[in-house]
Amino acid sequence: MDLLAELRRRKVLAIIRADGPDRALECVRTLVGAGITTLEVSLTTPGGAEAIAKARAEFDPSVLIGAGTVVTAAQADEVAAARAGFVVTPAITRGAHRSVELGLPLLCGALTPTEVVAALDLGATAVKIFPAKVYGPSYFRELRAPLPHAPLLAVGGVDAAITPEYLAAGAVAVGVGSPLLGDAGTGGSQQELATRARDFLKAVADA
Repeated sequence: MDLLAELRRRKVLAIIRADGPDRALECVRTLVGAGITTLEVSLTTPGGAEAIAKARAEFDPSVLIGAGTVVTAAQADEVAAARAGFVVTPAITRGAHRSVELGLPLLCGALTPTEVVAALDLGATAVKIFPAKVYGPSYFRELRAPLPHAPLLAVGGVDAAITPEYLAAGAVAVGVGSPLLGDAGTGGSQQELATRARDFLKAVADA
């Protein structure tokens, strides 16, 4: 699986934070049913690795399921055992280093040009610019001027309305958490989650 090629094609990475593994799995099912097929389950979710393992067993390989907020080496080992397809980190963490050692595709968090280069030098498949909303889409244009080949994801405060702007500014994809999930991870409406998912996919299609 070429993660970068799939991110370029699918454009939306759903970030799932929930109050437990069962709820996380419920959100995965809703999102996949709505058409979002690249997802990360954040390890801020209690039992996040369990949710990843269950989702991986349930869905075919065309549904890409990764682990988010991987900070420690032990967490990288845990999600590798759960068969996560990729790892997402908030920064250049020990978990990022360990993921590269394990051969897991890495979406490594960074913000500054120095951090972007360091993440790519580490072996990241792509760099998660986080929190993207601090500087907005124009920041991606500025980053890409000296780093035109750096694959960048916009993550943090990205909603459906601004998604086309990030893609037009050079982001290969957007990672979306609370603007997409809302309260679905803590018992909110799954039907409304599906509606928001379709809104994001429409925004991508229109872009």
